[in-house]
Amino acid sequence: MNILGISGLENSVRFKKREFPHLSPRQLRITQGFDSAAVLLTSRGIQAAAAEERFTREKATGAFPVNAMRYCLEVGQLTADAIDSIAHGFSYEPFRSFFAQDEFLKKQFTEVYSREAQRKAAQRHFPSWDWDKKLVGVAHHTAHAASAFYLSGFEESLILVSDGMGEFYSATVAVGRGTEMQTIAQIPAVHSLGILYGVFTLYLGFYLGLDEYKVMGLAPYGNPRRFFNKLMELVKLNDDGTYQIPILLQNRTLEEKETYARTLLMLTERFGPPREPESTITQDHRDIAAALQAVLQTSALHVLQHFRKITAQTNLCLAGGVALNCSVNGALRRSRLFKGMFVQPAAGDEGTALGAALYVQRAQEPTVSYSRLPMPLWGPEYDRKDIVQLLRTRTDCYVVEYTAFVELVQEVAKQLAHGQIIGWFQGRMEFGPRALGNRSILADPRDPTMRNRINQLVKKREEFRPFAPAVTAEAAGRYFDIRAGDEPTYAHMLFIAHVRKPYQSQLPAVTHVDGSARVQTVAQADHPRFWQLLNAFGKISGVPILLNTSFNVRGQPIVRTPQEALETFLNAQLDALVIGDFLVTSQTNGQTTTTPFGAEERERLGTNL
Repeated sequence: MNILGISGLENSVRFKKREFPHLSPRQLRITQGFDSAAVLLTSRGIQAAAAEERFTREKATGAFPVNAMRYCLEVGQLTADAIDSIAHGFSYEPFRSFFAQDEFLKKQFTEVYSREAQRKAAQRHFPSWDWDKKLVGVAHHTAHAASAFYLSGFEESLILVSDGMGEFYSATVAVGRGTEMQTIAQIPAVHSLGILYGVFTLYLGFYLGLDEYKVMGLAPYGNPRRFFNKLMELVKLNDDGTYQIPILLQNRTLEEKETYARTLLMLTERFGPPREPESTITQDHRDIAAALQAVLQTSALHVLQHFRKITAQTNLCLAGGVALNCSVNGALRRSRLFKGMFVQPAAGDEGTALGAALYVQRAQEPTVSYSRLPMPLWGPEYDRKDIVQLLRTRTDCYVVEYTAFVELVQEVAKQLAHGQIIGWFQGRMEFGPRALGNRSILADPRDPTMRNRINQLVKKREEFRPFAPAVTAEAAGRYFDIRAGDEPTYAHMLFIAHVRKPYQSQLPAVTHVDGSARVQTVAQADHPRFWQLLNAFGKISGVPILLNTSFNVRGQPIVRTPQEALETFLNAQLDALVIGDFLVTSQTNGQTTTTPFGAEERERLGTNL
């Protein structure tokens, strides 16, 4: 059986912009349907997965994932006739009657949410497909839950899905057993922790639904106690493990509901004027971010402590946008509330493409089974021919090909140890928002100037933003507060762990202001090339750890192609680019040659270019 999973709502922003033409770009993002993606699932498992943003270069786009779908079909060498089902990570049809109550909601349902709207969008791109027969809507939180539980490796688990909203819910608690998932509680979208965090993200001058991770990074610079009580008053914790957020119900007019204008006004009355985008960040802003993070953590623990008690489940699966909050995930892990934890790496809405496909496959083939998710390296890859074809056209780069990868790794490790910043482009692209070692920018974590250098000169982003350390799985427990045997939990860069005190001063570029780090553990079996580089750097530096950040600059998606990698390398003024078995430097970095591939290198390395 061949199933395509898709996510996104193509008409969502277009409809809102037409109905409210005066709204700002930040206000237009207050909607559902971003992060469109496509996943190919066959009897052999997950064959391909990619977000549409990587093809269109529009970050977090909700456009119909036509390019991602074509990529999946190409990988599977499949035609339209060979696809049995197209599973979409939304299903609004059960709520049709709600949208019948006024003209605006009727139009919104018809043009944005309905099955017919999805069919029309798909038909424009794939007119010959039988969409009436093959399109299957999967409830948004069901898709999230399936993406986590079915790939967790757990026989049984408590499942928490938490996000801004999915159809009419913002949180779903379920229990997974074998092939079944049973919902035991749901919290309506009008009481959404994800939306509360997003509205504060707006208040702090960022984009809702896009910049919540900036608030998470800002929080450790603040004092959570200063505003905690004031902010906690906004959330009512119920005895049944749920919660209510009355401030989100205060928006009365249609435009207020679409912009949370009344909620933002109440935050202004309570905490002072909102921060203007790009303006100075004050201590008030830091303290509010810290309190918000503490409230999110308190609320998540409230839910999970209750349902852990009544279900007696010892494992936990997390998905949904809130599951990308590494600080909360780390606090949950440190609480020892659950023996095992699994967070689906593409926990945001692109992951519903994966979950919808998994759910449909399980429904049609109940006996199918999956093992715990390894590295989600399901995106496009490029061979030597593709790379050579690109590099031959460049006269502004100095290129060396290494016939032995071990020699390339040793050279790159030396350059990193000498303070160089290197783009690293290998194999298949990662699925999800994290660069896990195939589309990465790498640097020396020991250099106290490195974080500011990369933030200011390369990524051109806010100075408070931290960087993640990638560490060999074998050494993780030595440098970070990670228990032996728990290394796989940290493989996808989704948990905060504390840097052990003896090493905080030795790893300044990846140790956040509160002594924490968003750790990625790298196992040889999962990631052999990246693991080899970490070990080579460890032999030179004494620490098998590298600063690992995504291969992009501010406002851009992570690079997908060799062309994008080369352009970003040059525009960001990285010191070198490793692409496959090639080491590339620019002539502006002090290297010169009359041809892209020097004759001396041909003779020395025996390359046949």
